[in-house]
Amino acid sequence: MITLARASVGEWLNGLGRIAVMSRDAMGSLLTLKVTWKDLVYQIYFIGIKSQSVVLVTGAFTGMVLAAQAYFQFHKVQMETATLALVSVSMCDELGPVLTALMVAGRVGAAIAAEIGTMRVTEQIDALRTLATHPVDYLVVPRLTAAMISLPLLTLEAILLGISSGYLVSTKLMGINPVFLYNNMLNHTGDIDVVFGLVKSFIFGLIIALVGCYKGMTCGMGAEGVGKATTEAVVYSSISILIANFFLTLVLQRIALMLL
Repeated sequence: MITLARASVGEWLNGLGRIAVMSRDAMGSLLTLKVTWKDLVYQIYFIGIKSQSVVLVTGAFTGMVLAAQAYFQFHKVQMETATLALVSVSMCDELGPVLTALMVAGRVGAAIAAEIGTMRVTEQIDALRTLATHPVDYLVVPRLTAAMISLPLLTLEAILLGISSGYLVSTKLMGINPVFLYNNMLNHTGDIDVVFGLVKSFIFGLIIALVGCYKGMTCGMGAEGVGKATTEAVVYSSISILIANFFLTLVLQRIALMLL
């Protein structure tokens, strides 16, 4: 039992070291602009544009259900006009970046791990090394850069659509006065809430790309190894997003208190 626990801890530390080395190499390539621009544009299309449908649907219905639930609770204390303020703050600070990242992790993280894992199984990554091409420069950096660019933009779309859908539900279905609703939202939502949400989404994009690339480049051989890497990429990136969100919330809110 003790031997098994030591082996598990050793494997976890070994994996942490490998992903740290890959992150260092990726950041070094990024700072020296060793980016294949054609691949970068394609990855922005794949990660950003092709993920819009799932992100927009998630943002819209999250804003709707949040507005409905907030109205039912605020109606008990005659605070219905604060409904949209709750929706906007929640979408900007938490729900917008987190739900967007989870949706993209499920779609893009799995695809990245499967694509790179297949290349590893078919020895295409070894062929890149034979041709004096660093796999991190060619495979990891474009996906990492595209994820860090795309996630904030997708999050901004989800925030805007979530607030808009919450506004429609509040005014058209719940019958709340739109003037008081809008003014309360402006009074309780600041630019810093949007900035914090975009900062979170930037870091979440980094996590999704790193975990997906790492799992793909270290997957086991055969179809079973690729399938396992794909599943682990989604699970680990989702868990990492939730854990990172907690610590980012603590740090960013302390920064907000210092700025006030």
